[in-house]
Formats: sequence, structure tokens, C-alpha cells
Amino acid sequence: MMTMTMTPDQLLSSYDYHLPPELIAQNPAETRDSSRLLVVDSPNSHNVAIFRDLPTWLESGDLLVFNDTRVIPARLFGRKTTGAPVEILLLEEQDDHLWLSLVKPGKRFKVGSEVLFYPKTGPTEDKEKLWLAKVIDRDLNTAGRLLQFQRHPGRSFWDMLEEYGHIPFPPYVTESEAEEDRYQTVYADKQGSVAAPTAGLHFTPELFHKLAQKGIDTTYITLHVGVGTFRPVEVENITEHLMHQEFLQISAETAEKIAQTKARGGRVIAVGTTVARALEGAIKETKSEKLTAFQGKTNLFVYPGYQWRVIDGMITNFHLPKSSLMMLVSALVGRERLLALYQAAIQERFRFYSFGDAMLILPSACSSNR
Repeated sequence: MMTMTMTPDQLLSSYDYHLPPELIAQNPAETRDSSRLLVVDSPNSHNVAIFRDLPTWLESGDLLVFNDTRVIPARLFGRKTTGAPVEILLLEEQDDHLWLSLVKPGKRFKVGSEVLFYPKTGPTEDKEKLWLAKVIDRDLNTAGRLLQFQRHPGRSFWDMLEEYGHIPFPPYVTESEAEEDRYQTVYADKQGSVAAPTAGLHFTPELFHKLAQKGIDTTYITLHVGVGTFRPVEVENITEHLMHQEFLQISAETAEKIAQTKARGGRVIAVGTTVARALEGAIKETKSEKLTAFQGKTNLFVYPGYQWRVIDGMITNFHLPKSSLMMLVSALVGRERLLALYQAAIQERFRFYSFGDAMLILPSACSSNR
């Protein structure tokens, strides 16, 4: 039996790097667009800038594509009917009041178990203020549970969630003083994500105005960030990793704007890995030659060797080692180059992860890798 030899780009261990813990951003920049920006403008060079100067690095006729998803208050705290404390993270709506959820601690969430959730105001023994949910099944793909939430007459699930749920900051943000709205983009619109599309956190209304003044166009897609985006890659041969599906929506108007931009020689810049995945995923799912309107799910996994069909460049934050997000960015700029850029950012004391600084990868920096 022939054994296939894997390339370094296909090995999980090839996407590892050491990050000093103090560079994990616990709080966002004082103002959104005052974060730092690593501009990758050629195969061999980069520049250090401030995010508010983004328009100077782009060209008139460029198109920025944003993800307008809104983070839901997906983290709930409560207790079992036995009194044991529990915590859950909602992942995906399966039906009205029925949600796939990650649970902690998992051993306490047996099928048939009942959980009582506390309102945002904190723990209470007032039964009138507790929200009941029942575990009705397990999900082997995510190691999660299906929770059926109690219905309250005259109130929707979303009404209840606003009263009981918390915006879920990432697990590595342990000492943050940030308000919950700093984990939403200023253009967040369609609720459904359990994590923010963090590249978009740097934008302000003033920056949008500066972009428009320079003739840089904008448009939106929706991809609800779920377990597919942040689930760890756990196999050394990354080609064996299976992505969980995530919901996305691309309008006919956005598809047409992208087509017009390309037709006139403009550049399509994805604001974040979720936008890149949505645009490329939509073409994969529709099996079409060009991007068209699409609503559905994708499990597209992008890693080096991927042939890009829609995006020309990207704005992105700095991602966790060995993550599928690192692999996606590596597919655009090259794995070795990305690791070198990460080391440069560490030397420059850039701040990493969700509340950290950003990177702009211009088409001129990634054309040799495509």
C-alpha cells in the first residue's frame, strides 16, 4: 500500500508559533481605529501603520466586503436542578427554542437533564426568574447537546436571551474591562454569531467616511460565526480536518458589486477570514463559475494550495496557533511568509487575537502565492 508524503503546509505542527502571554490583548484599543496595522504590500516587505490610515493603503475603485453578522448573548450561566453550577455556549439554532450548545461541565449534561438559567442580574432562587431548559440529545460532531428551552407566553426566544444571556468574549480574554458592545462591529446587523468577525472591530463611522471620500466602495455579506470558525484542528494531517457548517447569505446586489469591481480592474478586499470563507464558500456550494446570490451553509476549509476565485486581498487580525484561520490566511500569503510576519509583529509588540491589532494583506503581496 502506497503511503502519501505530506508537505509541511499539510502538517498541523507547521502552523505553531510562540506568543508571549502579555501580547494577548485583554482590552480593545481606546478607539477602534487607533489599533496598529501591519501592512503587507509586497512578497518581501511590510510596513507598520495605524488602522485609521487604511485609506492611504487602498486605491480608488477597491471594494471592501464586510460581514454584518451580530454577536448574540450566547453564554448562559445557571445550575442543574441538583444545584450543580453549569455554563453553556449556544452554537446554532435547530428549531424554535431548540439550540445546539457547548456545555460545561459536559458530564453533568446527560440526556433528560434539566437546567435552570439565571438572568443577567445574577444567581437567584426565585423560581419565577429562572429559565428552564432540557437536554434532549447529544451531538457527536461537536460534543455538544441539544437544549430545548422553556417557552414563555408572549415572549420570543430572542427576548428571553437578551434578559438571560451574556456576550461571549473568547476564552483567552480573561481580564477584560471592555463593555459588551466593543465585541460588536459598528455595522453589526443580523443576529446569529457566537463570536465576532474581529477584523471588522477596527472600523468607525469616521473611517467609513474617509474610505468613501477616496472612492473605496463597501458591501456586505452575512456569515454567522459558529463552531466551524473556532473549532480546533486536531489532526496532524490537516487535509483530514472536517469543518462544521456555518450559515451564510450573499445578496444579488453584493454579487453584482463584486462582478463590477473585477470588470473595471478593481480589487476585492475581504474584511476578515469569515468574509473570505463566505465568498469562496458560496461559489463552491453553487458550483458556478462566478459569484451569485446565495443563502445556505458551507463547510469550506481553506488551506495552502487553495485556488482563490473571488478575493484579491484581506484585512485580518492575528490568529491562534494551529487554527483553521491561520491556515486560511496562509493560503493567501504563504505559510512561511505568514509565520515570518507573525514574528515581525511579535518583535514590534503588536497585540494579538480578537481585541488585538490587524494586518492588511494587499494583492501585491500574495500574487506570487496564487
